[in-house]
Amino acid sequence: MDLALFYFLLLGFAILMYVLLDGFDLGIGILYPWFNSDAEHDHLMRSVAHVWDGNETWLVFGGVILFGAFPAAYALLLSTLYLPIMLMLIGLIFRGVAFEYRFKSNTSKKWWSRAFSLGSTLAAFCQGLMLGALVQGVPADSISQSSLVLLTPFTLLTGLAVVAGYALLACAYLVMKSRGAIQHKAAQRGRALVWVVMLAMAVVSLWTALGSEQIWLRWFGGWHALALLPLPLLALMAARLLYRDLGRVRKSYHQARDVVEKHEDRPFWLAVSLFVLAFMGLLVSLFPALLPGQLSYMQAVAPDASLWFMLPGVLIFVPLILAYTLWGYRIFAGKVEDYEQGY
Repeated sequence: MDLALFYFLLLGFAILMYVLLDGFDLGIGILYPWFNSDAEHDHLMRSVAHVWDGNETWLVFGGVILFGAFPAAYALLLSTLYLPIMLMLIGLIFRGVAFEYRFKSNTSKKWWSRAFSLGSTLAAFCQGLMLGALVQGVPADSISQSSLVLLTPFTLLTGLAVVAGYALLACAYLVMKSRGAIQHKAAQRGRALVWVVMLAMAVVSLWTALGSEQIWLRWFGGWHALALLPLPLLALMAARLLYRDLGRVRKSYHQARDVVEKHEDRPFWLAVSLFVLAFMGLLVSLFPALLPGQLSYMQAVAPDASLWFMLPGVLIFVPLILAYTLWGYRIFAGKVEDYEQGY
């Protein structure tokens, strides 16, 4: 395989892993306002306390691949999206500090809860904002313009769509990790979010296609339409099954609170499949562009000497990261239990 294509796919894999893993993690903070008591907040934070910092490994790894393999794109991306990137990092810092301080505090506990929720929401919204800016195309002279040029109806929509998507992932995660009232409330919120996310996916997809003749022809021109038709059909099927399974969780709670449901992890994997299908659709639409309208991955790639120099590290550390990620989730599998102290 061509090394440039290998690193392009590796970058996409790192981004997808970050979105899936840190997505439900950030979604827990987004859901905070819909859970009222300190006990519920403690449970939510406890459900991700063992994985949240490991999930962000993929953000760092993706940044390293972008810097090392595609330096031209890295320079342009960080210059044009400087403000949302900084706001995202500030949000991640606030929620990280909240993890360490909240359960040790008494009088300031509510402020750390707010920092965790606001930081999670801000980080998710900024990620959606950056996604929208990249899809619609960042103006070549945007470095000399105000960062407000990034605020368009499309980028605001993608920002809100990512917030809703992460919240849906978190609802499905809580169904898998919780019991009783928290599980019921997560299933209830998740059913509403399925409609929001699917509507947002449809609007963003159609808006993207209408904004680019090349993307429109790729999806609706000739045989391409038939070849790509399984992607939206599978997304609709996954959404339908997700909505049904979340409804079954709600029904079992009302019928008998001590009933142990089978396949409570299925809603989470269905929500993950929605994100994977959306990512595949995005890749189909934009390939081979790394920065649409400005750079393809072939134009932004580093010299071959740099790519070969990075390769041994990639071949060693990617399996290691995957191994300790899988091991960590395996060790902490099962329901989250509530204890009086700590997480």
